[in-house]
Amino acid sequence: MRTITFLIINCLIFLSAQAQIGLSSTQWQEDLRFLQTTIHQEYPFLLKKISKEDFDASVEKLHTEIPNLQEHEIIVGLARIVSSIKYGHTAISLSSWNSIGPVKFHRIPVNFYWYNDGIHLQGVHKKYEINLGAKVLEIEGMPIEKALKMIYPTVPAENDQYFKAFGISNLGIPEVLHAQKISSSLKPSISLKLEKDGKSWIQEFEAAKTYDYPGSYSHFQEKGDWLDARDNGIDPLYLKNLGKIYFYEYLPEDKAVYVRQSQIQDDPSADIPTFYAEVFDFIEKNEVEKLIIDVRLNGGGNNYKNKPVVTGIIQSEKINQVGRLFVIVGRRTFSACQNLINELDNYTNAIFIGEPSAENINFYGDVHRVLLPNSKIPTRLSFAWWQDKPQWENADWTAPHIAVDMSFAEYAANQDPVLQTALDFTDNDFVLDPMDHLTKLYEQGKLQELGAEAAKFVADPRYKFFDFEAQFNQVGYNLLGGRQFEPAIMVFQLNTQLFPKSANAWDSLGEAFWKTDNKEKAIEYYEKAISLDPNGPIGENRRKMLKEIRGE
Repeated sequence: MRTITFLIINCLIFLSAQAQIGLSSTQWQEDLRFLQTTIHQEYPFLLKKISKEDFDASVEKLHTEIPNLQEHEIIVGLARIVSSIKYGHTAISLSSWNSIGPVKFHRIPVNFYWYNDGIHLQGVHKKYEINLGAKVLEIEGMPIEKALKMIYPTVPAENDQYFKAFGISNLGIPEVLHAQKISSSLKPSISLKLEKDGKSWIQEFEAAKTYDYPGSYSHFQEKGDWLDARDNGIDPLYLKNLGKIYFYEYLPEDKAVYVRQSQIQDDPSADIPTFYAEVFDFIEKNEVEKLIIDVRLNGGGNNYKNKPVVTGIIQSEKINQVGRLFVIVGRRTFSACQNLINELDNYTNAIFIGEPSAENINFYGDVHRVLLPNSKIPTRLSFAWWQDKPQWENADWTAPHIAVDMSFAEYAANQDPVLQTALDFTDNDFVLDPMDHLTKLYEQGKLQELGAEAAKFVADPRYKFFDFEAQFNQVGYNLLGGRQFEPAIMVFQLNTQLFPKSANAWDSLGEAFWKTDNKEKAIEYYEKAISLDPNGPIGENRRKMLKEIRGE
């Protein structure tokens, strides 16, 4: 009975501690209309990934719901509206360490990190030490996979990597969990089902408005009352000297220079031109065979500061060769750092290793801070379009040439499989651009070799983030648009061989035959596409198409 009474009292204290702005439903609706009007009148260019109609429909839905929502639900609803634009710079932040105007949401004292074997508690407060390193199975009784889908709309995710880096912290915010219907009520704690060492259990974590989290770049560090799942007495290079924006270290056994740069800003000890001048001077004067630039933690800064990095590499004949220059990228590679890797991709022979970046290749960045008039909630709206590559080379992210990620066990053991892959690399015949390689085989008439090489690339785990299906599809449509029908059909057929379960690949092949007036083949492949996507948009569209073809 005492336990129940304590929980009730704790819940009442939590609810009374909620920062209440005290607006009427009408005032909240005015803020929503202001946001809608501002975007349409001053930032209409942001509505690229969502249509004007869908954006307005989401506004109308929230407008209707506001009278029946609590304030935190309205705020999360506003964040969903802005997040639907899907440019990472454009956002209403829900993170509990950032004040949402006069509101500050709560957070439980853990740090979630998504490894290749699931989401684990990378860091916790010492009060919850027994849970350190555990894998998250459920949150508030909901399987973690479903919970992730439920909070995804609250994050301005340009791609899944952005969500992995910056979005999963929303799992630790009670207000978000309730607004997204992961929890049935707003509580002062969050329940996690955890697993470690073959055992599973349920742990309640109390939430608070403020925590002095010791850490940076998505990682807690061991300090004071805070614990890290790895031994902080031995730092892998990517987590070494985190107080510095950049540093370099010579690895004599590998004849390699390692550089970690975690922002596109000047470090107080030396500005970027001075730092990289020293790096390249060291390379020229010493026995160096590899340069590894690690930007996996780099969330951006001032892209005008990228020039010394790029020009220094271009001028270094010793380094600017395939197999000698490596760039480590990852889920935090974002903003001005996306500009940097775009330029390195354009002008150097860098091999990218790791995970895809968190930013679109071409993107909207640089923001104006717009306050909603009644609630004073700050909204960040992007205004600058950054385009380092032609529009047909735009993509959701920069994919690594060699895909490598990390397990929790590797993190806990202070291992770095990504850096190790760069150090172990010996293939000087490595193909930086698979599509260019395959195009040359086609131009040389080596069609059998082209098919074999394409299959090899698709099966190679190093290329798992390279979207071969989309690339082949685009090539096929380019040929189709140029009325090169036989080559187009060949490319589409190859795509169906490589991706036999793709409705889109079969649909494209059907379209190629339709354009060559081969109705029988077109029907056959449209029906194949429908069978693979019976309830999806491809199936629906092609059923309508077949009715027209058959005159039904």
